[in-house]
Amino acid sequence: MKIPALKIGKLEARMPIIQGGMAIRLSTSRLAAAVANEGGIGLIAASGMGHDELRTEIRMARELTNHKGIIGINCMVAARDFNGLVETACEEKIDLVVAGAGFSRDMFAIGKKYGVEIVPIVSTAKLAALAEKLGASAIVVEGTEAGGHLGTQKSIKEILPEVLATVKIPVIAAGGAICGEDVAELLKLGASGVQMGSRFAASEESNGAPALKEFYLKMKQEDIVQIDSPVGYKGRAILNPFAQATFNDDTCPRPTNCDLCLKKCTHRFCIIRALTRAQQGDVETGLVFTGANMWKIKSILPVKDIMAEIKETLEKID
Repeated sequence: MKIPALKIGKLEARMPIIQGGMAIRLSTSRLAAAVANEGGIGLIAASGMGHDELRTEIRMARELTNHKGIIGINCMVAARDFNGLVETACEEKIDLVVAGAGFSRDMFAIGKKYGVEIVPIVSTAKLAALAEKLGASAIVVEGTEAGGHLGTQKSIKEILPEVLATVKIPVIAAGGAICGEDVAELLKLGASGVQMGSRFAASEESNGAPALKEFYLKMKQEDIVQIDSPVGYKGRAILNPFAQATFNDDTCPRPTNCDLCLKKCTHRFCIIRALTRAQQGDVETGLVFTGANMWKIKSILPVKDIMAEIKETLEKID
C-alpha cells in the first residue's frame, strides 16, 4: 500500500495518523511532539489545563519539533472553559483544534478568525454533515471501540461508510486501532486517516505514571467496562475499585466540593480529579479510561517504534 498523506485544510501529514488527545495530561508536549516528528499529527490534551499551562505546552511542543511538525490540541466541548482554551491555543498559532464530548458551533468562528483548522469528533453522519456545513476542515468519526467518552454504541466499521457517503471533507476514523493492520483496514474502508489513542497512551512518551502503564499491560479483555460519566456520556474504562464504585449510587464517590469545570455535570463523581489520580499512578481510586483493544498491547514502546511498525505494515500490504 502506498502510504497516503493526510491532508486537513492547508496541513499535510506524511503519515495518516493522529495521536488521540488524552486527558488529563496523558497527552502533553512530549508525546505530541514525538508523533509529529515521525510525520503524524500530535495532539496536546487541553482539558483540565489553565491557559498559561496550555501556552507552555504548545511552545514546548514547537521547540521539540523544531517548529516543523503538526501540533494540535484536543479539548472537551463539555468543558466550561472550552472557548477560552480554543482561543488560547489559536493565539499560540496551533495547527488544528480537535474537539469532542459535545459539539460546538462557536469553535468554527474562532478557527476562522485565526486561520486554524477545526476538526470535530462526531459519531453520526448527520452531525458530520452539520460540521462540514459549518466549516470543518475534516472530521474524526469515532466508533464505540474508542476509549474515554463515547457518543455511540455502533462500531466504527459501521459508522464510517455512512459518513463517507455523506461528506466530502477528509474523514479520520477512530476507535480500536492499535497496530498497522488496524490502520490499513480503516484506510481500505475509505478513511483519510486514523486516530489512535490507546497505543500512544501505552508509549514511553505518554505522560502517564509508570504504575498506570503497568496497569495497562496487566489488563484483560474482560476488565473493560462502560461507566456513566458526569459529563453525560458513557465512558469506556478499566474495571478497578473506582469504576466498580460508580455502578451504584450508594457507593459512587460524590465530590465534596466543585471547581465548576464542566458546563453541565451530574456530580456523580469528579471526573477531572479521578482522571488526574489515574495519570499520577493511582490505579485504585483513579478513573482509567481505555480503548476496546488496549488489552492486546503487551509492551510500552517509544513512539518512533510504534510509528515504524505502522509504516512497515502499510508498505507490505497490497
